[in-house]
Amino acid sequence: MHAMQYEITLPADYDMGIIRNRVAAKGHLLDDYPGLGAKAYLIRERGVDDSPVNQYAPFYLWNTPEGMNSFLWGPGFQGIVDDFGRPEVQHWTGLAFAEGSASGAPAKSAVRHRMRIPARTHLGGLAAELAEEAGRLAHREGAVYAAAAIDPRTWEALLFSVWDHGSPTGAGDVFQVLHLSAPERDLLPGGQQW
Repeated sequence: MHAMQYEITLPADYDMGIIRNRVAAKGHLLDDYPGLGAKAYLIRERGVDDSPVNQYAPFYLWNTPEGMNSFLWGPGFQGIVDDFGRPEVQHWTGLAFAEGSASGAPAKSAVRHRMRIPARTHLGGLAAELAEEAGRLAHREGAVYAAAAIDPRTWEALLFSVWDHGSPTGAGDVFQVLHLSAPERDLLPGGQQW
């Protein structure tokens, strides 16, 4: 599993209805995309859930590198580049995935918690702890799914969770989910991935 996200930070007075309409019109286009486990179409609005910015920041869990590459080099991502400029694409190596206690419910919100990994950290121990935490998050009431990952280039750890309600608790950035494409979510390997 590969986790991927890009963030498009928009002006403070940007009409977020434009992003909502874009997702309403185009979000379904990835509902059957090969290699895609799940794509959460995420936004943050300035002043909502303590967000300092307006932002469009979709988050992907890929089953295959071919699916991810076909998206990045294809018309889907080119549309983002054409409309907003080329964003930096962050990606993390997957550690764990867990279906949530509310896995069949519609997604309403998501929480992304990023943490720097100190240089003296035992990596195997941390990876195991993150995998366990993803499982704990998934078992909480209202969790649709949870994932853990690490970027070994920047040594950043990530916990990502999707919820069936609009006010999740926990550390991290809170996003609204406008749409969830999950054509191969059932193929994402569950639990620890090593």
